[in-house]
Amino acid sequence: MDALIFYFSHLSSAHRGAFIVGGIVFFWLIENAAPLFKFKYTKWKHASINIFFTFTTILVNLPLAYMLLKVSDWSIANGFGLLNVLPEINIYLFTIIGLLGLDLVGAYTVHLVEHKVKWMWRFHMIHHSDLHIDTTSANRHHPGESVFRLAFTTLAVFLIGAPMWLVFLYQTLSVVLSQFNHANIKMPSWFENIASWLIVTPKVHHVHHHYVLPYTDANYGNIFSVWDRLFGTFLMLKDEELVYGLDTIMDPKENQELGALLKLPFQNYRPPVG
Repeated sequence: MDALIFYFSHLSSAHRGAFIVGGIVFFWLIENAAPLFKFKYTKWKHASINIFFTFTTILVNLPLAYMLLKVSDWSIANGFGLLNVLPEINIYLFTIIGLLGLDLVGAYTVHLVEHKVKWMWRFHMIHHSDLHIDTTSANRHHPGESVFRLAFTTLAVFLIGAPMWLVFLYQTLSVVLSQFNHANIKMPSWFENIASWLIVTPKVHHVHHHYVLPYTDANYGNIFSVWDRLFGTFLMLKDEELVYGLDTIMDPKENQELGALLKLPFQNYRPPVG
């Protein structure tokens, strides 16, 4: 455990980038070998749009990451946050509680709020507009959405009182699990049934990308599925019933038009119909 803490305490930007690129390549190869759906699309063209948004997310996060560091340092120095007020506990339990807390606020809560607050939903629509969900879809976020997602992550660090090594561990797991649960891969039912009690698997998260309510407003989790189960937002749907995209006036062709996607939050639309 000491080696893990040391590694993430000194995690370089190069290694963080390697996790992003490595995850995309790894799950991309699996998608080709065992796809859930055999999409009739140009995979590289589809990926180019999503990879553009991957770079914008990185550009937004880099300068604002300093805020995470300062909040983490302040929390530890002042003994603030859940982890700093708990009695002394085993480092493994410390890590599990920290990851759960960061995931609750930094992933589940912000995702839920994005679906309930109209102006935030306008930005989040870009993510849901993808008609072909695959591993590159994980990073399809409007730059505006990246800002308030980082704001919630900062709030999570503040409330949990997480040290930076734990923050970097959480962000790394978040990236890899997001690429995993968006991946267009067919997994054994027995594995999905067991694993989905703990983590968000592709079968679980793809339901969230179904185009109509109540499924669009379900399965908000990113790493842990426990929050959806606990708060009653967990739903399942048969694979053959899945239809990706948005129930809006958006022209499906705009899914591959970068300009249209960037302008989407500022245009009129009709919300998903329940």
